[in-house]
Amino acid sequence: MLGEYSLAEVAIFCVIVVAALLVDLFAHKSDEAISLKNAAIWSVIWVSLGLGFAAYVGLTHGREQSYLYLAGYLLEKSLSVDNLFVFMAIFSSFSVKDEYQHRVLYYGIIGALILRLIFVAAGASLLALFDKWALTAFGLFVLWSAWKMWQESQKPDDEIVDYTHHWAVSLAGKVMPVSNRLDGHNFFTKIDNRWHLTPLFLCLVTVEVADVMFAFDSVPAIIAITQEPFLVYTSNIFAILGLRSMYFLLAAAKRYLCHLEKSVIIILAFIGLKMLVQVFANIHIKPMYSLAVVIGLLAFGVIGSIVFPEKPEKPEDSEKPETPEGGTK
Repeated sequence: MLGEYSLAEVAIFCVIVVAALLVDLFAHKSDEAISLKNAAIWSVIWVSLGLGFAAYVGLTHGREQSYLYLAGYLLEKSLSVDNLFVFMAIFSSFSVKDEYQHRVLYYGIIGALILRLIFVAAGASLLALFDKWALTAFGLFVLWSAWKMWQESQKPDDEIVDYTHHWAVSLAGKVMPVSNRLDGHNFFTKIDNRWHLTPLFLCLVTVEVADVMFAFDSVPAIIAITQEPFLVYTSNIFAILGLRSMYFLLAAAKRYLCHLEKSVIIILAFIGLKMLVQVFANIHIKPMYSLAVVIGLLAFGVIGSIVFPEKPEKPEDSEKPETPEGGTK
């Protein structure tokens, strides 16, 4: 499993990751929406950690190993862009407030650390057993998410209070006790002296499932670059550690750019169709082309928001000042 890397180097990697996660948790311990500035700073921190580890690999094992790590890191970064938009759709589906999203993604990353290790240990051959079925199911789920997100965008921004009829609560409620209401940022809540899952926990599970589905694509791609398990895992993890900050950059931008959500919906549809085309037509869109499509669509959303800003709502007629005769000016 370790190849030419030692247990001491595995320990160094674990210490770096755990320390960074603890600092991240302390820095975001309060339930507050992540600002654009904060997301940008943390994006720089995570990228610096990833590149710094590449320098360490180069110093201890030579340039070739460092290049292999960097190739895996950059590939995972480009493939992970799709995750951002699926996470946004999931949060929209569960109507999760901005201030709770960091908590969900934080614990989602911890789960991903374990699941990605299992994937790397299993190798591409085991993943291939479920590859087509998983991609088909998830491709359809992403298309459905795009449709639901479009429907929600046409409605007023009403917060979900009662989750009784939410699809996740309905499904999970058949096998375990689930609360039909959020309890702050808690994943579990006690009702009548009995523990229940909250809709926020179901959102976390959905995020984890999304990460597993994307691992079907990204882990084999990195294994194709290098078969060194340590490099596959470390490049994978350092890439997805910075994914949350990239997500909050996008989420913060969406709050200021009125047409960016439309671009996100189109990107989601593209991601879903890309997966289905890969399964049924055996057409694999290269990460470079996929990333170019995503960047292009985002650019349209940003430019469209600047050129065609949202018009302020007109005051209601009832709010217009009355004339002495009882009419309106």
